Amino acid sequence: MSITNDPSAVLDEAHLGDIQGALGTIKQGDEGARSSLSARLKTLVAIVGPGLIVMVGDNDAGAFGTYTQAGQNYGTRLLWTLLLLVPVLYVNQEMVVRLGAVTGVGHARLILERFGRFWGAFSVIDLFLLNALTIVTEFIGISLGLSFLGLPKVPGVLVSAVVVIAAASTGSFRRFERVCLVLVAGSLLLVPILVMAHPGLGQVAHDFVVPGMPAGAQLSTVMLLIIAIVGTTVAPWQLFFQQSYIIDKRITPRFIGYEKVDLWIGIVIVVLGAGAMMAFTTTAFSGHPGFGQFTDAGGVAAGLAAYVNRGAGVLFALALIDASIIGAAAVSLATAYAIGDVLGLRHSLHRSPRDAAGFYLVFAALLVVAAVIVVIPGSPLGLLTEGVQTLAGVLLPSATVFLLLLCNDRQVLGPWVNGSKLNIFTSAVIAVLVMLSIVLTAAVVFPSISSTAILTILGVGTGLAALAGGYLVLRHRRHPPQADTTAAVDPRLRASWRMPPLALLTRPKMSTGRRLGLTVLRGYLVIAAGMVVVRVVQLALSGH
Repeated sequence: MSITNDPSAVLDEAHLGDIQGALGTIKQGDEGARSSLSARLKTLVAIVGPGLIVMVGDNDAGAFGTYTQAGQNYGTRLLWTLLLLVPVLYVNQEMVVRLGAVTGVGHARLILERFGRFWGAFSVIDLFLLNALTIVTEFIGISLGLSFLGLPKVPGVLVSAVVVIAAASTGSFRRFERVCLVLVAGSLLLVPILVMAHPGLGQVAHDFVVPGMPAGAQLSTVMLLIIAIVGTTVAPWQLFFQQSYIIDKRITPRFIGYEKVDLWIGIVIVVLGAGAMMAFTTTAFSGHPGFGQFTDAGGVAAGLAAYVNRGAGVLFALALIDASIIGAAAVSLATAYAIGDVLGLRHSLHRSPRDAAGFYLVFAALLVVAAVIVVIPGSPLGLLTEGVQTLAGVLLPSATVFLLLLCNDRQVLGPWVNGSKLNIFTSAVIAVLVMLSIVLTAAVVFPSISSTAILTILGVGTGLAALAGGYLVLRHRRHPPQADTTAAVDPRLRASWRMPPLALLTRPKMSTGRRLGLTVLRGYLVIAAGMVVVRVVQLALSGH
């Protein structure tokens, strides 16, 4: 296998060239040592963007609703969930950082090439549908913020869609990233709200590091909220977005270390933002009639205005609109990248709309259709939001499974494949996500599910995961895998190793165990997603 940058697997020639970040440029082929602190900081500033945007974009309209619901209904007792999600966030996104920088090929295309047309088509179709619904929820967030501010909803929502489309359609990657970083800065509007609310920092710190459940709360209701926090913090679209955005920014393996720092900065900001929302809603609503009576993010803005001051409500509404816009941009872009990658369309923000018409058409159509749905009177917006959260929870385990398989594919990542400790951790995360996904699906289909049933699902799932893990350990000891020398590379050349063109790779052999596992996963996804859709349709027809 090649150990040089030529030939390359990159599918769009616009993805090759100088790194033109919002805050700096790195010339193509730059292999400078960067021994001084100032040189390293200058490089980091140029690289910053993908991690920040994907993380802050995840604190979108759905996240605003979920985090403030946790604070308004249960205080800060669920803050600890954010701390537990930090390693999950980092591990998932760090894997796609490596995939993007090393392969130059988007996530959906890699799935198609390595696992066949069915899974490639499945990944794009479910991503398209889920993302389209997610974008609708972003415009719901915009409409709620506009309503609180007393601004007309219909023109405001439509103008927001036009602004996002215009920002991405200049033919300049740098301009788009600058707009996104301005929106990222807008997320800091949550900080003055926290200061105005004056939460008890001692209690906040305690609940952030000490797990606990709200006293007197029904376990099934709290579990569903915890699952919603997981689903809104770790979403499938993030994997597709960051991998493709890193490719479009032209980041190569040499700069993976800087991109990891960018990712950590984004994670810190998203966790602080989520924690701030839980904390200031707790303080604002405690002792008032609204405590325990969450409605939506618009109700939170009204409560902040009533119980803190008008300025807090206004800042929250502005932060909600800001978050919804960056979320809509990121999710739409993730979808357009994936479709362009699979269909062979030109797909890069470095290209003009005339030069990449299909790519920009998908991007704009998603935004326009979502905006129109939100402004149509009588649209079942509440059911759409519920459906999005549930489907995201159903699809997340499968997304993580393929991510893990790709990151262990030596033809794809060569010397950048996962280590054994990372594989063990990710496998445990997948097991937990599957259990939470089953609980969430069951709760949507059977709203009256009992706490006993939830605990039974978790208990049985834990037992099966432990048995499967034990079996794999014993099998590994009895039948150690043969050393794979297909991607042996001199460690000194690791920084320049990139995946060869896809046509030169051989399809990985499907073992009986892997084939069985993927078949079971396929069946679960079809059944679970089908049950969720049927339930949502039933609720819509019944007028709920």
